Amino acid sequence: EDDDHRRQISVTQTPSAAAVQAGETVTINCQTSRGIGDRSRGCGSCLAWYLQKPGEAPKLLIYYIRSRQSGTSSRFSGNGANYGTDFTLTISGVQTEDAGHYYCQRAHYISSSWVFKQ
Repeated sequence: EDDDHRRQISVTQTPSAAAVQAGETVTINCQTSRGIGDRSRGCGSCLAWYLQKPGEAPKLLIYYIRSRQSGTSSRFSGNGANYGTDFTLTISGVQTEDAGHYYCQRAHYISSSWVFKQ
């Protein structure tokens, strides 16, 4: 059974908003209230980044802290330490289509597997 309800993690993202010119680099920070890893369940890097555009479902960009989902541009890079609390998403050479809301999220533990919702 998933007991995540007993071990909630709060997340703080900064900046809350940013005005960026095309071609610039922007970094989004994600800080969690405790380490996102779960040693007992064998995952030290269960953090993902999503992009949500108006009227669309969130799209998975990065999983396992720094692995790019298929189709994610190499302009997007994730960083942070396994079992850590501080993570970043960097977008280099920002383009207009990068506009939207970005979220970091811990993976879900479902049916004995770690799942990054897509």
